[in-house]
Amino acid sequence: MFEKSVGSNTQEDMFMETLQARPYAGEADLQPIIDLINAYRATDPDDDAVTLDGLRLEMQEPGFDPARDTSLWEDERGALVGFAQIYLPEHSAEPDGFLWFRVHPSAVGSDLEDQVVLWAEERVREASRERGVPVKLRSGALRSRADRRALLERHGMEPVRYFFRMARSLGEPMEEPRLPEGFTFQHTRGMPDAAAWVDVFNQSFIDHWNHHPATVEEHTHWLQHPSYRAEHDLVAVAPDGTFAAFCFCVIDPDENAANGRSEGTIRMLGTRRGYRKLGLGRAMLLHGMHRLKADGMDQAVLGVDAANPSGALRLYESVGFHTIREFILYSKDV
Repeated sequence: MFEKSVGSNTQEDMFMETLQARPYAGEADLQPIIDLINAYRATDPDDDAVTLDGLRLEMQEPGFDPARDTSLWEDERGALVGFAQIYLPEHSAEPDGFLWFRVHPSAVGSDLEDQVVLWAEERVREASRERGVPVKLRSGALRSRADRRALLERHGMEPVRYFFRMARSLGEPMEEPRLPEGFTFQHTRGMPDAAAWVDVFNQSFIDHWNHHPATVEEHTHWLQHPSYRAEHDLVAVAPDGTFAAFCFCVIDPDENAANGRSEGTIRMLGTRRGYRKLGLGRAMLLHGMHRLKADGMDQAVLGVDAANPSGALRLYESVGFHTIREFILYSKDV
């Protein structure tokens, strides 16, 4: 289907002449994008699933402009062969644009991938001019994907951070969660507690690398995801009613069906400033694990910054999580 580029300008020109780039055109593009992602996933079992509902919400996320922040590439028959998004958070101490993309398996290693990176670089330059500040381009690759790492490095990107995907069987014994005296376990009420949740999130991650403050608008947008359940949105409440720590869990039936698994995700875990070193993080993690097990999940998974300053990696390992894959984040000044 695709001619691989081996450095010949003639070959590259012939390849690109068969492709047309265009912006996202709306709802009709969603299923072809999912089909493309699934085709890529068929060649890489470690790649994460993307669901139709999740993709639709991404396109509607506050601050995301799909007409400018998305690009699609089609071949001469109109078949989708490449898809890219770039996320440009508005509220960040260190502005960056994160590139996520997938190409058809037969285009892996072709100059289409180079064109994706060049498109992202130009979009970041445009955002930098509009905001009047330098904006970095970031993207990532699984350590197992030597081809993707080579692509990013070829475009001058360098590794800046390492993240682990970890898993833990819920069929093995787990200790019971225990809170300090006066604290209580609760789950949120969803929308009515959105402001309090955003506050505990921002105060928990304010010290973390590349923290992007959340907004109530963004949080309430994602509460509309069909997989959201208030009973999985767990908080530790201090005696004065303050949300002191949280554990946000997700069970996505569509993702489990796509992956052929029965797993729940500890999507976010944090303890706000002023309430650390009390054992709240451990208690909330265990509470989330027990919640997922009670809902019939066989495994819990989570992601962690390998250099997390709060000691999160040690915490996860202490309750039985082990690393199943490594993700390398790359960055470049554009």
